Amino acid sequence: MKLKEWITEWLTTFVKPTAKTRTYQRYSEIVYKQVMPKLGEYDLADLTTSVLQRYINELLESGNKRTGGGLSPSSVATIVCVLQNCLRTAFNLGYASVYTADKLKRPKPVVREVSCFSSAEQKKIEQAVLSSKKNKLFGILLCLYTGLRIGELLALKWSDIDLSNKGLLTVSRSCHDGKDMDGTFKRFEETPKTSSSRRMIPLPKGLLPYIKEAKTKSRSEYVVSSGEKPISVRSYQRTFEILLRKLGIPHKGFHALRHTFATRALEYGMDVKTLSEILGHKSATVTLNRYVHSLLEHKRDMMNRIFKGL
Repeated sequence: MKLKEWITEWLTTFVKPTAKTRTYQRYSEIVYKQVMPKLGEYDLADLTTSVLQRYINELLESGNKRTGGGLSPSSVATIVCVLQNCLRTAFNLGYASVYTADKLKRPKPVVREVSCFSSAEQKKIEQAVLSSKKNKLFGILLCLYTGLRIGELLALKWSDIDLSNKGLLTVSRSCHDGKDMDGTFKRFEETPKTSSSRRMIPLPKGLLPYIKEAKTKSRSEYVVSSGEKPISVRSYQRTFEILLRKLGIPHKGFHALRHTFATRALEYGMDVKTLSEILGHKSATVTLNRYVHSLLEHKRDMMNRIFKGL
């Protein structure tokens, strides 16, 4: 059996019924844009470790179809994951006599330094949001004080915020943009991918009056909306880009709001475990690795205070 035949069956029979829509879409994109053109004509029996490793190395060197350069280590790691899952299932079902994809060497992930807004930039953003007549901008302020991901923010409903019990926000959904089976672009809403992403976040007391005010102005069940309708991820990203441009703040992605929340939390002394739970990370180790630079700066500041008199 050729890989192109098996991997199509694998996607349809084993991935689509069990995976999140976004995962299925991502796997399909990888299969049809990356794997099929290079490996589709191979018989399963001919996909040796050497063949697969050469393919992985090629991706790292020239796998980016847009630039002609190499794909990022994280992108290649995802492709390796797809191949391993696909070929492992083929072996378990008897379509392949051996399974050797577990011997592939994955590229080492590159840890990028997080990008966040300075305290001065954050203040400018907050003032712009609070003075704006556009109610949908309130979501930006909410992210700055909760660390929500953009998909979590745009899927948030007023019923997820309990204002009667000192203010609790429940994260139980997320959304993303994508195409359905007909190729129509639409907004998808699903439960979080991991159990750690389902969480309750205590809201700062000072934020509650602004939340209550935003709720009285809202005409939607969603906290962030355009009139009565929910907003797509790309549309809200664009709204944020325009706001930064108007404020004269250098461009940073929407995710920088989440990084800003985490950085300020560490600066004010929040412990890593608590921050990890608020952010919805799998473990405190993930948080520690991602914000190690911020932690070091916080420790340096503390040391400078200790030895201030010397």
